Amino acid sequence: MLISVVVPCFNEEDVIARFHDHLVMELAMIGHDFEIVYVDDGSRDRTLSILEQLGDRDGHVRFVSFSRNFGKEAAMLAGLQHASGDAVVIMDADLQHPPELIRRMVDLHADGYDQVIAKRTREGDRVTRTIAARAYYRVINRLVDVELVDGVGDFRMLSRRATDAVLELTEYNRFSKGLFAWVGFPTATFEYQNAVREQGRSKWTFGKLLNYGLDGLLSFNNKPLRIALYLGMLLLSVAFAYAAWIVGGALVNGVRTPGYVTLVVAITALSGVQMVMLGVAGEYVGRIYYEVKRRPHYLVKATNVALVQTGSRNAPEVRKELVR
Repeated sequence: MLISVVVPCFNEEDVIARFHDHLVMELAMIGHDFEIVYVDDGSRDRTLSILEQLGDRDGHVRFVSFSRNFGKEAAMLAGLQHASGDAVVIMDADLQHPPELIRRMVDLHADGYDQVIAKRTREGDRVTRTIAARAYYRVINRLVDVELVDGVGDFRMLSRRATDAVLELTEYNRFSKGLFAWVGFPTATFEYQNAVREQGRSKWTFGKLLNYGLDGLLSFNNKPLRIALYLGMLLLSVAFAYAAWIVGGALVNGVRTPGYVTLVVAITALSGVQMVMLGVAGEYVGRIYYEVKRRPHYLVKATNVALVQTGSRNAPEVRKELVR
């Protein structure tokens, strides 16, 4: 069996060489053929030059470098498109995904599972982050059409048919955690203790996490639009009831000077609700806008491997010269 390991990288010059040595050692002990597909997501440090050096001295290394930073979702897609293995592992390069867990994934894959997922515990996370994550998953699983599990990320092994199924999902706005859940197939999950990042700082700022959470909410359902419709109908009913109450009071007690505070509060509240509903509709329209333009998910600046066609089981030949 040929195992492909897809590794998205962004500014990982401090750790990528040590990660590679650790990964190769673990893969060699498993006993299967393997290839490592590094995807440089437009790094601004020496990540690409290090990958070029690794490619020169190690025949297992394939790499793809983007023309700029396109994001981790595009990097994972590129890695899957360039991976030719019978099974494909996706993992990060910061050593927070322990390479020694690949052996366990291979064993479970041999038992017939198409997806083998490593679920990290939240030991060591800040209490506020843990509470926020649990609340997010509790809410989002009531809304989306797939099940998202707290602690389950991109660290997993996919069979060839699962990989090909994911590659058939060509949408521009990608939320891979949901895509993996959507394709289904027999799945096994095991837990591992969360590892501390050895070098550098996490690329996931609060803003990026917030946007990622919104992507998960909007990518697999249209319930926010339905909620906006229901909320509009509720407000319309309240407005009619309030108007009837005002008219009734005027008929019984005569016309009085309208309340300034009530009017201002009502206008402000309704305007805020309208803006929220317009924002929700705008998010979906914006996604349609990006989809219909059909731009490529990424552009390649340098690579040493040809693109693998979906469904191919033959390892691509590494190009003798670096393509730029």
